[in-house]
Amino acid sequence: MKSFIHEIPKASDNPPVKLHYDVLVIGGGMSGICAAIASARQGAKTGLVQDRSVYGGNASSETRMHISGASCHWGKKDAAETGILMELQLENKYLNDSYNYSIWDGVLWSKVKNTEHLDSYMNTTMYHVASDGREIQYVDCYQMSTEVHYQFTADIYIDATGNGTLGYFAGCEYRVGREDKSEFMEKDAPDRPDGNTMGNTIYFCARDMKRPVKFTKPDWACDLDESWFAHRYHGDITVYHNADDVVVLKPGDDYEDHSDELVEKYDVESGYWWIELGGDWDDIIKSSEDIRYELYKCVYGVWDHIKNGGDHGAENYELVWVGAVAGMRESRRLVGDYILTEDDILENRIHEDGVAYGGWPMDEHTAGGFWAKGQIPSKVRSFKGLYSIPYGCYCSKTIGNLMMAGRNISASKLAMGSTRVMGTCAVGGEAVGTAAAMASLTGMSPREFGKKRMQSLRQELLKNDCYLPGARNEDEKDLARGCEIRVTSEQTGYEGRNVINGIARAVEGESNQWCSQGIGPDGEVLSLKLPEAKKISQLRLTFDPNLSEERCISVSRAFIDKEPVGVAKELVKDYWVTIYKDGDVVDVHYITGNYQRLNVLNLKEDVWADLVEIRILATNGDPDARIFEVRIY
Repeated sequence: MKSFIHEIPKASDNPPVKLHYDVLVIGGGMSGICAAIASARQGAKTGLVQDRSVYGGNASSETRMHISGASCHWGKKDAAETGILMELQLENKYLNDSYNYSIWDGVLWSKVKNTEHLDSYMNTTMYHVASDGREIQYVDCYQMSTEVHYQFTADIYIDATGNGTLGYFAGCEYRVGREDKSEFMEKDAPDRPDGNTMGNTIYFCARDMKRPVKFTKPDWACDLDESWFAHRYHGDITVYHNADDVVVLKPGDDYEDHSDELVEKYDVESGYWWIELGGDWDDIIKSSEDIRYELYKCVYGVWDHIKNGGDHGAENYELVWVGAVAGMRESRRLVGDYILTEDDILENRIHEDGVAYGGWPMDEHTAGGFWAKGQIPSKVRSFKGLYSIPYGCYCSKTIGNLMMAGRNISASKLAMGSTRVMGTCAVGGEAVGTAAAMASLTGMSPREFGKKRMQSLRQELLKNDCYLPGARNEDEKDLARGCEIRVTSEQTGYEGRNVINGIARAVEGESNQWCSQGIGPDGEVLSLKLPEAKKISQLRLTFDPNLSEERCISVSRAFIDKEPVGVAKELVKDYWVTIYKDGDVVDVHYITGNYQRLNVLNLKEDVWADLVEIRILATNGDPDARIFEVRIY
């Protein structure tokens, strides 16, 4: 029987649990989990510290922001992020087509928990960093749910906190707010620097109850009349986006010229990004709790206006959820070996050490947010094309064993307006996690690794289905590159040889994929004949999920109504892989029900082979078989 009487514990009875990792990631948003998973998949012993009960940051059930990225929500074709982010999104699309955020939380949690070499610490807050200003020695953390203190050491630390908290505690050089025009010669920078940032937002959700529902405003909520909503659309209004600007169209306007450019319909079921505050406060981080309270007052005031302040079509709507955690857009930016600028983005610069890419507009929300009465809530600086993000943006300039991922990377204020969105943060996180693991396992610092092994890093990222503009597969270990390709059928521009051309997505009008002419009763076959028998242990097949479509979870009815239902029809569903040597079968794989883009087939044991045959039996709805890339190792 347990005793009910215990001695009062002494501080010495609760020493910290000391653990060492090759790579330690602080922060479990989309950039942090992609960094941690990528690191662990390289074989590095990896730790992930997250101070919340769920993963995903602004994309989690706590905040419920949809993941934006280079595709600009149907605005740029073939631009969607791939790699680990797409793996997570396709998993969610398969399991969770009704946009349930609890299931999405579970998708992220299970992927982290089931990744080999990865230890995760949820509800764990980093509260102290030991640093001499050149290197981090250790970090102290406290897990609230277990009352355990941890002291972590690592070869390489990754700051994925969003606020740059790890770097700030370590004494890292950082920036807040706007640079002036003279520093980087950015044409859209102000004449004088200031501390203005974009503010924080709390989302809400409402539901049509099919009957009148009343709403009584709490006495602490704001009193708002229609004059507060100039340029802030909150009723039956549709917004379209083109390559140059944002066009706002009201009911009755002529939509015909913009009918294929729909981005978002602002109805009363979810909203609104413009309920934003804090960008002009003295310290947006230290004031975050006060800002959150002001946002609550604002949210309930906005809902009161929608329900009781005129005809907004909301008579039957009930407020069913208000976020408990504000989405933060901007705070500190840690200074790296390279600072990305507006010119990098507008010129679509392709850096030789590019390890990620972006394409979202450089938006700059007005610092005063909702309280900036009458002002346009955001300036959107759109541009065509994509840009690459160099490795130096992810390596701290002052702390030798620190890398960063997410919205806190090294960028000017203007450039950060594009790099901050979660899709771009996620692919950057995967690049950072991959680099940190490879550096640790070779005994190098991040900076040294970048100087000596950049080509190896970029090829590893491509191998793991990360897109790098201007780069192609040059992996000497990939046996498929030297194969003779044969197919049972192909369409013009979609020939079988495209699967080994080194590019695994459509780029500048080139399909870079094999597409059959239908699928016959015996399936469609793509075969790869090796010049001579080689030892094979792994095959990697990259399929087509339609990189011009969205697949992000959202509370926006516009997204939910426009996204295709179910698994992407273009994805191959059922296929066989048969491996031969001298005409004899040496291995066979049967795959059914596939819903992922990248399929990695690890053979149970190495085999000698001279022919690999891939027989596509069915897709998830498309009439043709499609494959972007095949690799053989």
